Amino acid sequence: MPRILHLGFGNFHRAHQAWYTELANRRAEAAAPWRITGVSMRRPDLRDALAPEGFAYTLAIRGRDGLDLERVTVHDEILVAAEDPEAVLRRIADPETRIVTLTVTEKGYHLDPRDGTLDLADPRIRADLEAERPQSAVGLLAHGLARRAGSGAGGLTVISCDNISGNGRKLRAAVARFAQAAGLEIGGTAGDRVTFPDTMVDRITPATTEELRASVAAATGRPEAAPVPTETFSEWIVEDDFASDRPAWDRVGAEIVADVAPFEARKLRLLNASHSFLAYAGLLAGHRYVQDAIADPALRAGVERLFDEAGATLAEEIRDTLPAYRAALLARFDVVEMKHELAQIAMDGSQKVPVRLLPIVRALRQRGLPAPQATTAIASWVAWLVRAAEKGRPVHDPAADGLLKIAGSRTGTPALCRALLEQVTQEPLPEDWIADLAGRTDRILEGKA
Repeated sequence: MPRILHLGFGNFHRAHQAWYTELANRRAEAAAPWRITGVSMRRPDLRDALAPEGFAYTLAIRGRDGLDLERVTVHDEILVAAEDPEAVLRRIADPETRIVTLTVTEKGYHLDPRDGTLDLADPRIRADLEAERPQSAVGLLAHGLARRAGSGAGGLTVISCDNISGNGRKLRAAVARFAQAAGLEIGGTAGDRVTFPDTMVDRITPATTEELRASVAAATGRPEAAPVPTETFSEWIVEDDFASDRPAWDRVGAEIVADVAPFEARKLRLLNASHSFLAYAGLLAGHRYVQDAIADPALRAGVERLFDEAGATLAEEIRDTLPAYRAALLARFDVVEMKHELAQIAMDGSQKVPVRLLPIVRALRQRGLPAPQATTAIASWVAWLVRAAEKGRPVHDPAADGLLKIAGSRTGTPALCRALLEQVTQEPLPEDWIADLAGRTDRILEGKA
């Protein structure tokens, strides 16, 4: 039976890759169904909650026309890497496993935000380099591929489904760097080919709430511990670089293409960039959910201006898709029932700002054009950090300690802005742009933006 191993078993995977696989199984009734082994990286909670239902769950798809419920049954095994990394390594090396997918968020790759390479000084990576049973996604992949190499297990496709530009290439480089540092041989014969296609994924998936559990129970007539809320919109673009067979994802809405980059740039610079702007500016304005922030006329106008700036940086071949794409984004943000928490989007800003917002600034400046709204979005992040430092609020970010120390310093705003950005990028930061960023940050903090 062909199998997918998924690292990072959580709501997004269950609403996206698992859902596509469920649909593909239904379309290919004569073929052996694909099964998924889910891997929770640290906690057993979700495994334990789903075990009584055989790991099946309900996907609650929310749209303007109401709630649609779908049962997803593709998982037949859930592992917890922190409890039993050996079981995960065995599954990576297993000939049944043809594909490994990942949703471990940007911080789960342990990349140096300044250059995008694996950070060998990261404490978790350092620990894994000294361990026979690693627990990070990169360490598990390197050790699992080393076991698989030359074993005759067959080709393996490793698919990153996280919001990282060039995610496949960066994951391949990170695994190779880890393997070299650990003295592992991950190359095999031609029959053991391993590929890392780039991908672009998109589906808004909020956290599960007690209200959702009650809604699903009322509709199905049975209690359910872990339903998944999501929206009707879903997109998955995958580079056509598979080492072995795959589910018929392309028959159920996924697109298999030669080049993911234009689609990826569109999503990162429009959806993800506007999400980050709404998160930081919306929280500063006292909003809680995306639908509240987009209903704020000032923030909605800011999103429209950000769309204008981002659209001007995209490849010509995708420009004609922008009017419909923009309209679809605003419609998605407007769905009141989604209740997508701004605080959830605001997490891990040090990982997100360099790939969502700075590329817009860089691309426009290279053409001699200003980027006022993208700069305002970054200023909102800076101001949000300053407010968090002032009020002693926690910040969920792998670089939180350093960011809050800088944000709470009494240096002038230009120096503060430069120091914060130097924590997240090696990109040159021109003095005139830093001065503009600092001015916008001050106006936000003064309530004049």
